[in-house]
Parts: sequence; C-alpha cells; structure tokens
Amino acid sequence: MAKEKKDPVVDPLANLLASSYTLYLKTHNYHWNVTGPMFTTLHGLFMTQYTELALAVDEIAERIRTLGAPAPGSYTAFTKLSKVKEENGSPDAKTMIKRLVADQATVVEAARAVIKAAEKAGDQVSADLATRRMDVHSKNAWMLRSHLE
Repeated sequence: MAKEKKDPVVDPLANLLASSYTLYLKTHNYHWNVTGPMFTTLHGLFMTQYTELALAVDEIAERIRTLGAPAPGSYTAFTKLSKVKEENGSPDAKTMIKRLVADQATVVEAARAVIKAAEKAGDQVSADLATRRMDVHSKNAWMLRSHLE
C-alpha cells in the first residue's frame, strides 16, 4: 500500500500552530510576571491576548486534522517547529512588550506562509484561517506598540 501524499499546507500550518502556541505560553508567562506602573493594564491586555490564542491554536490544530495529518502537540515538537522563541526569564515590562511585538510579527509571517501554500494548493479554508490570524496579530502588535509611545 502506497503512503498517502501529505497536503502541502500541513507543514506551514504546523509552523503556525507551534509559533502560536509558543506565543500563547510566553504571553501567559508575562501575564503572571509583569510588574511596574503598567501592571494593571498589561496584566489585562496579556490575558486578553493569551485567551484569544488558546482558541486559535485549537482551530489551527483542527485544520491540520481536517487535512488528514496529525497535529503536533508536544513542547518538543513545538520547540522544533516554532519561529517564536520561548521565554525563560522575567524581563521588565517594556522588554516584554517589545518581545511580544516582535513575536506578533513573526506569527504574521507564519500565517503569510500558510496563505502562500494554501493559495497554491487551492485551499481557501486554510487561506481564510491564516488571513484572520494575520489580522489578529497585526492588531495585537499595534495595541502592544501603543504602550511604548
């Protein structure tokens, strides 16, 4: 029996999933550990963003499953696949914001790669999912950047 060919959108979706999950974890970490004069504002903003990401990773994983592939679901797999780097420390609030702004842009690029692969494959559903992710992460970056002005 011949091995079934993997859908070309699966790998970019797996990168998007891993990057989104790593961003979720980093944002949740910052929510727990933020201090300073912006504490209340950032604590709430980080919670809003990680809560949205918790729903997003489920949607992305389910899309991978819909395409017939297993969704990655371990820290080991996410570390290998993610374009977002995990946080091992507890930086100051402004550093947290700067890192999250950069990470939002990284996830936008991962979503853009999904769109490119999906358009080439004629997969409008994955392209739509990735377009919505780009919109969310662009808006999140803007909201975060506004705290640096």
